[in-house]
Amino acid sequence: MTDRDGKCLYSNKAYRKLCGWADDELTGSHWSAVIHPDDHEKTVQHWNAALLGQVSFMCEARLQSSDGEVIWTRRNAALMTDNLPNLGYVHTIEDISSYKAHERGRKQAEDQLFEEKERAQVTLDCIGDAVLSTDIDGRIVYMNGVAETLTGFSREEAIGRPLNEVFQVMDADTHQPVADPAQRAIQSDSIVALEADALLVAKDGVALAIEDSAAPIRNRYGVITGAVIVFHDARFSRETTTRMEYLAHHDALTGLHNRNAFYERFEQSRALARRHDKQMGLLFIDLDGFKGINDVLGHDSGDRLLVELARKLKACVRTTDTVCRYGGDEFVVLLSEIAQPDHAFAVADKIRETVAEPVVIGGQGMTLQLSIGVSVYPDHGETIDELLKKADMAMYRAKELNQKPAAGHSAPRLVSR
Repeated sequence: MTDRDGKCLYSNKAYRKLCGWADDELTGSHWSAVIHPDDHEKTVQHWNAALLGQVSFMCEARLQSSDGEVIWTRRNAALMTDNLPNLGYVHTIEDISSYKAHERGRKQAEDQLFEEKERAQVTLDCIGDAVLSTDIDGRIVYMNGVAETLTGFSREEAIGRPLNEVFQVMDADTHQPVADPAQRAIQSDSIVALEADALLVAKDGVALAIEDSAAPIRNRYGVITGAVIVFHDARFSRETTTRMEYLAHHDALTGLHNRNAFYERFEQSRALARRHDKQMGLLFIDLDGFKGINDVLGHDSGDRLLVELARKLKACVRTTDTVCRYGGDEFVVLLSEIAQPDHAFAVADKIRETVAEPVVIGGQGMTLQLSIGVSVYPDHGETIDELLKKADMAMYRAKELNQKPAAGHSAPRLVSR
């Protein structure tokens, strides 16, 4: 008990044991003398305010016992009136050290949990993939920054909405909605991938090719509580795949079929020729003097010359025929389903005449000359190797004629069989 000024009039045994002071030490001292120095000022300010209002006083403050031990206490002080003047206050003090210890532990756990959650969110916002998560009912509970960008919805707009309102995915071919990947993951209790050729329809209506996967989310008891979807813009990966597929079958410089594609086309054409009882023509073409052109005009001009030659070769044949850059300045033309061998030689003559028209490369006008060898299926062989060998030998005979024109002739024939 204290008077109205806070000086101790009486203390019981429990209080003396708590603070470690003797009765004579406490009597006459201000009750705040036992308060820890770090809490003393604010506690006294609180007490003075209660005095002015003549109201009850309650505070939590550390008490420092005589042996230096620090104890957390909760103090209540009520004014004793009893209709008697000059009465003071009765104080009740409770040791709340255990409560404070638990509170500190809880606060540390909360802080740690917040830091982990914040770190996880920062991590998810920094990765290159979009991330969406849903609850068990399919409503969005989280989305990262990339998901905001790809869907066009902000987190504030998306959270709480059904997944299919934000993550609208359709088949690229049929334009029909695809099955909800989150629900598929939840129902199958496994990771699932989105079907190929999927399009995400963003908020502005723009369709974007994506690739994704979904997985169920479990709580600490192993119970599925939702799903997470990870997806990314697939335009560039598909463009890269398409480009790789193209380069696997085409020459990078001229755009013509390469050897691998040529062999495949030969097998297909041979099957059709057999079925329809037709022949095929194979032209092996070499650009005469190409090394000299490279040496004089440079390789850039040489490349442009090959591109121009490829264009002229394609212009001389049907769409069903195949033009291949076989290597360097060598080209092969496969003429599918011809009625007779002379048709192959007619195409060779057409190519020779078309290519003989002057072209300007690197500011230099020039006339190209080709050596062409011809072989015919099945007269000269049944396989690609047999026909190539026959045409190659014929091409070299034509090249010899080009290099040694016969007397009395203005120009040699550039086709040999």
